[in-house]
Amino acid sequence: MNKPLVSNAFQTFMREAPEHAKAWMEVVQKLDNVSALDKKTEELAYIAVLAAVRLESGITFHVKQAKANGASREEIISAVLVGLPAVGNAVTSSLPIALEAYDNE
Repeated sequence: MNKPLVSNAFQTFMREAPEHAKAWMEVVQKLDNVSALDKKTEELAYIAVLAAVRLESGITFHVKQAKANGASREEIISAVLVGLPAVGNAVTSSLPIALEAYDNE
């Protein structure tokens, strides 16, 4: 069975608080539109942030987005591990999640 791309928590947020979710998604889209980064770089950077703050529920979705925008497996690994100097080996817990998402396309 396929795992959902977004977490149960985010699905619940979208379902149970639709007006809040709509407002949130509008902000996300506006921020995306003003970014100077290309889509692949933006996704890789976001994966790095998710790994650093240990928000692993978003890793699968954003790895799929990065891959769809041309990111290689090695770039995904580097994005997850880029935070090693700043936050230490906590980022390594995101590595299996990211690689499973990349490999199970």
